[in-house]
Amino acid sequence: MYHPTDVHIGRRLREKRVALGMSQSALADKLGITFQQVQKYESGANRMGGSRLWDVANVLGVAVGYFFEGLSSSGGKSVAQSDDLPLSRQTLELARAINAIPEGEVRDQVVKLVKAFAKTA
Repeated sequence: MYHPTDVHIGRRLREKRVALGMSQSALADKLGITFQQVQKYESGANRMGGSRLWDVANVLGVAVGYFFEGLSSSGGKSVAQSDDLPLSRQTLELARAINAIPEGEVRDQVVKLVKAFAKTA
């Protein structure tokens, strides 16, 4: 069984990587590792050491603390996030696309449209 903290860090890694539009291979190349190793980090199967976490944070342009956001002080997920499902690639790509639309009426209408589709599904 994977440690919940490692799973959380892996989830945060995957979400940020996909939000940036970066493939596992591209991230692996920048880190000097294989894409399989990135997969293991993202699933929580392999634990990242401090130096690797530092390198990953620098490549993704985030602070190391980013990976720990949402964890309780006991190392598990906070109550609010305990039942969250991992975000799918489509969800992250949709969020990235919507965020690329400048703030304003068009963006608001796109969000309303997606919500309307969700209600009818």
